[in-house]
Amino acid sequence: MASSDTSDAPIEAEGETTPTFADLGLGDAVLKALKDVGYETPSAIQAQTIPLLLGGRDVLGVAQTGTGKTAAFALPILDQLDTTQKAPQALVLAPTRELALQVCEAFEKYAARMRGVHVLPVYGGQGYGTQLSALRRGVNIVVGTPGRIMDHLDKGTLDLSELRFLVLDEADEMLKMGFAEDVETILADTPSDKQTALFSATMPAQIRRISQQHLNDPEEITVKSKTTTSANISQRYLMVSYPQKVDALTRILEVENFDGMIVFVRTKSETETLAEKLRARGYTAAAISGDIAQAQRERAVEQLKSGKLDILVATDVAARGLDVDRITHVVNYDIPIDPESYVHRIGRTGRAGRTGDAISFVTPRERRLLGAIERATRQPLTEMRIPTVEDVNSTRLTRFDDAITAALGDQERLAAFREIIAHYVEHHDVVEADVAAALAIVSQGETPLLLPPDPPRRERPQREDRERRDDDRGERRPRNGAQLSPYRIEVGRRQRVEPRQIVGALANEGGLSRDDFGRIDIRPDFSIVELPADLPRETLDRLAATRIAGQAIELKPDPRPFRSTGGPRGGGRFRDDRPARGGFRGDDRGGDRGDRGGYGGSRDGGDRGPRKPRH
Repeated sequence: MASSDTSDAPIEAEGETTPTFADLGLGDAVLKALKDVGYETPSAIQAQTIPLLLGGRDVLGVAQTGTGKTAAFALPILDQLDTTQKAPQALVLAPTRELALQVCEAFEKYAARMRGVHVLPVYGGQGYGTQLSALRRGVNIVVGTPGRIMDHLDKGTLDLSELRFLVLDEADEMLKMGFAEDVETILADTPSDKQTALFSATMPAQIRRISQQHLNDPEEITVKSKTTTSANISQRYLMVSYPQKVDALTRILEVENFDGMIVFVRTKSETETLAEKLRARGYTAAAISGDIAQAQRERAVEQLKSGKLDILVATDVAARGLDVDRITHVVNYDIPIDPESYVHRIGRTGRAGRTGDAISFVTPRERRLLGAIERATRQPLTEMRIPTVEDVNSTRLTRFDDAITAALGDQERLAAFREIIAHYVEHHDVVEADVAAALAIVSQGETPLLLPPDPPRRERPQREDRERRDDDRGERRPRNGAQLSPYRIEVGRRQRVEPRQIVGALANEGGLSRDDFGRIDIRPDFSIVELPADLPRETLDRLAATRIAGQAIELKPDPRPFRSTGGPRGGGRFRDDRPARGGFRGDDRGGDRGDRGGYGGSRDGGDRGPRKPRH
């Protein structure tokens, strides 16, 4: 195997020019799509991988997130795709639903200038009906998590007999999450003459063994990411639910001392929606996306430069190459799905030695994306809180004071208004202070100067007091206040399950949150999990059909009181500060095994008998 070790920057050997995408042998349709999205020169892994895959070689790539590896395999697959074929020609396996969706979005973006390309995401938690309908109509590329791909193979609803390309993306993550057996089974179910690309951030012995067994004389490529961000950009993030985003952004606009701002969203439809909401709140905002005419884009940029416009709501494509001195802030309203985009986005501020601010909104399910950005940029982001009503009111009063101070400095106009006020006081017998307050009301209009206070928040008791109070009542309550009850699941130490797997599977399939879990006790043949006592029937049914470690858990209430057996593999309350690989912090890691509660019979907890060997 040949091996190379290079950086994320475009390759440029002595006496050679940096290659372009056209130099790599890609066709016109793909090149036009790359031009549309603003890609100019390939990254190191793209420059090395694309010619190999176009030439029919298998590839073993060691690369971190953020090196551009998605384009490295997606572009050559699209370039060689036969859109007249109905059966899937390419399968991409990804460890999580977020990554699967990210890869699908990339394929669709790169296929924008091609006709008849159909890409299907296949992951747990999504209804089977949508996936089955798409598979019946015919898809060219399937991107999925191992658990749901296995479901379709068991049902016979996914035909891989004509597969030409197979990609294992973030293979080491799939193994960490316990998907090794599923990956091996899927690989064995594919044609032996397919072309395979395996990408992994690390190269443990198990990955090496899989590559030796399933890849045909692969070319090995090692790329080290050097994605960096400017030191003069302050980088912060805000944990926020999706419904909170507009209000959170509005409060940030109130308290941040910004001049010009770009707010990044993922979709072109969201640009106009958000811009309209900002205009309704009194801000001068405009939307730009890849769909707007060039003249309209230039007009919006000129308005931002001149100060007629304060906020641009943009997609990545529309903002490429944008350089405006007034941009002091970049807000990632939707956090980007790869670190490379993050670096491009926040680079719109803090240019030419100036300082800048970057604020990223992160929903609980997007913690994994935040972690990938921090690892790739090697720079932690500082967590911030949503500005309070007090913060907003303090800022408004400061600005009001500043406006009064500025007006007091205009002696000529001040003298004229003194005469007007004196005349009013003389004829209406009103003190000057009341007249000043009335004028402030007139100048303010219908919008109140100060926001009403937030409703008082009830102080939460200290954890020790709360747990002692619960024990006195003979019951356990999670942090959300609901009463907890013990539930039994039919997996235990014999299946080598861990608390993170249980939490991830139940959270993903049942729509539960961290606050819904109490203690977990793992015993030899079963486990006891504390969950809300008032779980709806439909949630119980979904959870009963969930599978962990390949086995239906058959969740049901346990009438006995909770008695923890302790031990190293279970027992005690599920700790908030544990790294929850099972997807509990929003990344859905490991949870895909819990997504196999399906339809029909094989993975829905019904009797299916021994598994038949594959031939």
